[in-house]
Amino acid sequence: MEESCSIRAKPRAVWALVSDVTRMGRWSPETTSCRWLDGATGPAPGARFRGSNQHGPLRWVTTCTVTAAEPGRRFAFDVGFGGVAISEWSYDLRATPDGCVVTESWSDRRPRWMRLSSVPVTGIVDRAGHNRRGMRATLAALKAAAEGDGSTDGEGATAAS
Repeated sequence: MEESCSIRAKPRAVWALVSDVTRMGRWSPETTSCRWLDGATGPAPGARFRGSNQHGPLRWVTTCTVTAAEPGRRFAFDVGFGGVAISEWSYDLRATPDGCVVTESWSDRRPRWMRLSSVPVTGIVDRAGHNRRGMRATLAALKAAAEGDGSTDGEGATAAS
């Protein structure tokens, strides 16, 4: 599944925002925070980070591994829980005359048994529908930050930078 959004900012500037996982809680309606693990300090293939998530009163953590970190082009990571593959997320950026198009993609990798058992943990019955809404919200927040409209911290990521 994927969602796309046009952003009036350079691809490298948008990539810098989305690949800084410590800021993901600013964009995502489900992820509350992320922190690098094992001494990692930034995006690189093989780097790991822990994601803290919340839906209503329910909270859970996942461990993620960066699979692609191509500045200005692609940021992707695999998500796991207890040694089980959960999903793959990616952000692909394509330059346009006015900035870029960002495409956020999600692939569900949970085994069937986990799709059922995750409902009491997360409170989410329709994971695909929930993630589609979340992707739209994430991209809107990323756009606001990158275009510097003041609603979130864009730190100069506009097309002029």
